Amino acid sequence: MSSAPFPYKLVATDLDGTLLRGDDTVSERTREALIAATAAGAAHIVVTGRSAPWTRHVLDALDYKGIAVCGQGAQLYDAGAHKLLTSVTLDRQLAGLALSKIEAEVGPVALAASRDGVDGEVLIGPGYSVQEGLPTLRLKDTTEVWSAPLNKLYIQHAELDDDTLAKVAREIVGSLVDIVMAGPGVVEILPLGLSKATGLSLAARRLKVKAAETIAFGDMPNDIPMFGWAGHGVAMANAHPELKAVADEVTTSNEEDGIAVVLERLLGAA
Repeated sequence: MSSAPFPYKLVATDLDGTLLRGDDTVSERTREALIAATAAGAAHIVVTGRSAPWTRHVLDALDYKGIAVCGQGAQLYDAGAHKLLTSVTLDRQLAGLALSKIEAEVGPVALAASRDGVDGEVLIGPGYSVQEGLPTLRLKDTTEVWSAPLNKLYIQHAELDDDTLAKVAREIVGSLVDIVMAGPGVVEILPLGLSKATGLSLAARRLKVKAAETIAFGDMPNDIPMFGWAGHGVAMANAHPELKAVADEVTTSNEEDGIAVVLERLLGAA
């Protein structure tokens, strides 16, 4: 065992496809590696595209009490107190304009929306497919989407794949809003300039940790800004090729304790 200290003060982990396995659980090995990293002086922070209402039950099950970055950086969520510390909303008029421009180019899209607030509903329009087990409110009329403050919109297309839809949408409305592909079937419309990096930087400031002192783990293109901000970015073996292309290293998959593999190596050198 080396006498060198653990090299990072902050361990930032995405949830889906990264910290979580396919059944939404965290392996005992990964739990133990994160506990060992925190015992060595590093804080662990969850950085997820999920809004707080879709994150809360997962963090409660993990007995996670710290700050989490939710909603692609829109929300800082205090998991211990079950309250939002900050929240950024999407300009609904601008979002509506962006949506109309996208549909003018590619045809109708299926729509969902995340309402602001720690208990904000995720509204699901006709034809939108969502992961089972997540709390949603089904809509018959999508005009209800615009009736209260939103963090983001989700769009799906009957024919275009996620990468193509995100690319086309970005080309059409990238000057109005941000477009990210956050997972299978998850293309999102966000406030311009918002990313996991902006949310993580705010959280790190609260924790008095610098970017260079941060190691980040992720699996999707929405993790690219976080990798650009952090001192070291680790992509999972199951990660999207765009993220692997900018990662400092690639570990094993989320099903094979990819986070633990890296942390154990670093702890062994510490």
